[in-house]
Amino acid sequence: YPASPFGTLSHAGPMTTTITDTALLLDILAQPDARDWSVLAPPTGSFLDHLGGGVTGLRIAVSTDLGFGTPVDPQIAHALNDAARTFHDLGAHVEHADPGITDPIEDFHVLWFAGAAKATEHLTDAQRELLDPGLAEICRQGLTYSAQDYLEATNTRMKLGQRMGAFHQQYDLLLTPTVPIPAFTAGRESPTDGDRWTTWTPFTYPFNMTQQPAASIPCGHTDDGLPIGLQIIAPRHADATILRAAHAYEQARPWTRTTTPKQT
Repeated sequence: YPASPFGTLSHAGPMTTTITDTALLLDILAQPDARDWSVLAPPTGSFLDHLGGGVTGLRIAVSTDLGFGTPVDPQIAHALNDAARTFHDLGAHVEHADPGITDPIEDFHVLWFAGAAKATEHLTDAQRELLDPGLAEICRQGLTYSAQDYLEATNTRMKLGQRMGAFHQQYDLLLTPTVPIPAFTAGRESPTDGDRWTTWTPFTYPFNMTQQPAASIPCGHTDDGLPIGLQIIAPRHADATILRAAHAYEQARPWTRTTTPKQT
C-alpha cells in the first residue's frame, strides 16, 4: 500500500532463492488487507502444504513462441526443451502446444504507459529531468491516450484472458522461456537502440494482462555462462500448482534456485 497506479496490470510477489522460501513469502503476501478493494479470500492452509505433490498426471504444454512467432535464441530453446523432458521424466504429460494468441504489445503499451504517466504526475519539471530517458518518454506517450484507447486495450485484455482460460481447460501448466534472448549489457533498456523493453519480454507481459500466476526459475546457462530462465504459467489463482511443479523441478535439478515474480 498504496496501490499501484498500474492497477491490476501490476502485481506483488516474492523473489527468493528456493521454492520453499517462495511458499513462505506467499503465505504472508496472500493475507487480506481491508484497503485492497480487489482482495481475495485468504488461502486455506499454507502454500507449503502443496510443495510435495509432484507433477505426476499434470498436463503440461510447452511453447517456444506462444503462437505469434517470437524468435528465440537456440540455446534458450534447447534449455526449455530439456526442462520439458525433466517434467516428462517426473510423470507429467508434456506436449508442445501454443495457446494461439496474438501479441498484445500495443494494447499493453496503452495500459502500461498510461499507468506510468499516472505514477509520475506529481513530479515537478525538475524532477522529471532526473527520470530515466526511456521512462520519461513512455510517460509522455501515456498522456496522449484517450479513454477510448484505454477501453479498447482493456477489451483486448479480456479477450486474451478468455483465450487463456480456454487453453487451460486442456493444460494445467504452460512452459515458456522467461525471455527469448540472453542477458545483454547492463544499463540499457534494450539490446537494440530505440526499442522498448517489451521487445525482449514477449513471454511475460501477456500474463500481467491476464492476471495469471507465473514463476521464473533457472534452467541452465548459455555457452557464455549467462543464466537461462524457465517460465511456468498456470490458470488464475493456481499459484499452488506452480509451486508444486517448480519444487519438483528444483528437487530433480538441485542446482536450480528460483525467483517467483507473481501471485494472483
